[in-house]
Amino acid sequence: MTRIGVTGHRSIPAAVEPSVRSGMCRLLRDDGSLEALTSLAAGADQLFADIALASDVPVTAVIPGMDYEAHLGDAAAQAAYRRILGFCTVRVQLPAEPTDEEAYSAAGRWIVDHADRLVAVWDGRPARGPGGTGEVVAYARRTGVPVTVLWEPGVPRD
Repeated sequence: MTRIGVTGHRSIPAAVEPSVRSGMCRLLRDDGSLEALTSLAAGADQLFADIALASDVPVTAVIPGMDYEAHLGDAAAQAAYRRILGFCTVRVQLPAEPTDEEAYSAAGRWIVDHADRLVAVWDGRPARGPGGTGEVVAYARRTGVPVTVLWEPGVPRD
């Protein structure tokens, strides 16, 4: 079983979305031996989970140790989270953390620690805070987990 984790921005610019989607589809072509790992955050995580499910790839939801759903953004992001969560094969509820940022960091590390490969929907810039995409990518690279970055060069993040 090959486990592919995801990290990425919550907002994916329209100029990047088609290449991100096609890259995810390519990586999630399943021969029956893939599993997707995601925290189901709005944006890249939910897109990855939807593509995995459409490709019959089982999805493991890694839930940060906090009141996560309330921090996902608007009602549409929360509804998508609940919808996708209902289709997940496995749910990993992480222990409570002292701050939301530490909870996000713990979820990112868990995904990297359990993945054979990491997909990063990432503009290449530093993380805006603890647990951000840049931090998760740096952790994966330090620990030797291969990272596939899906982004169009020169396109700024929203």
